Amino acid sequence: MDLQTLSDQFSIPGVLAFSQTEQGLIRANITTAACTAEFYLHGAQITQWQPTGQQPVLFLSERSFFTPGKAIRGGIPIIFPWFGARTRTPDDPRPQDPPPAGPSHGFARISEWTLAFAALAGDDLHLTLTLGPSDTSRSLGYDEFALVYEITIGTELDIKLTVNNQGSNPLHFEEAFHTYFAVGDSQQISIIGLSDTEYLDKTDNFKRKSQTDPVLKLTGETDRPYLDTLVPVNVDDPILRRRITIDKAGSQSTVVWNPWSTLTATLPDMSPLCWLTMLCIETANVATNAITLASGDHHCMEAHIFVQQFAAGYTAVGS
Repeated sequence: MDLQTLSDQFSIPGVLAFSQTEQGLIRANITTAACTAEFYLHGAQITQWQPTGQQPVLFLSERSFFTPGKAIRGGIPIIFPWFGARTRTPDDPRPQDPPPAGPSHGFARISEWTLAFAALAGDDLHLTLTLGPSDTSRSLGYDEFALVYEITIGTELDIKLTVNNQGSNPLHFEEAFHTYFAVGDSQQISIIGLSDTEYLDKTDNFKRKSQTDPVLKLTGETDRPYLDTLVPVNVDDPILRRRITIDKAGSQSTVVWNPWSTLTATLPDMSPLCWLTMLCIETANVATNAITLASGDHHCMEAHIFVQQFAAGYTAVGS
């Protein structure tokens, strides 16, 4: 869908407007009484969300690539149909031949999605985007699926990804909302909700460990898929004086990631110090929580994100 057709069908005066970047990506700018926001059809990626009267909730790297075929660093990338490098998981029902090579975190976040619906209801903007098979997905063995991504954006943010298996064989996949949050100082935040939960420590050869402390404080590079967890996660930020809550449904994994200075020095789309002002809390189904859909079945994963400012005199948990 070209820019003119998209604007003719979906623009809402004063609320939803579309433009095209020099690199050819189509961007949507959102302005309502409740918030300002931005998303790209490239990856169906929300890159900005700022409730009115508050500071930005999402982190976006100033060095992000905004070019076709490359991931945007920040906001909320959609991870599908594998997480990280493409590998076979132990419970993968497909034959154990080596899978075709593919992009890190799958093809959904570097694909062009189709906007199918946009409407304002009160102060909330409702959007629906879709993604189906392409030459790229078919070359990687995925030609009988349909994705539907529903967004409700206002003072709070609701996102829902539905995966449909349109083939005759089981569909096995991993998925995640790889959400980058803006924080005041990643060394001072407190992450609450993951105590007594097992995780894979990707910084230590994927060893399975268990978090016993009620509060997680970051002290170095952190890359942890927490498994078999359904609970919401709170991020208390004493610098920005707020709590971000990430509630979820249809998700059994939560990933916590911060690259620290060790990785940002090697990543061309991140500045050396950006690890101080970002944190990923990812709503996911990965590793042993990967999904296998029967023919004709579907699966929904949802995240509900909201922000509460600290009252005067309140001390953040763990500070």
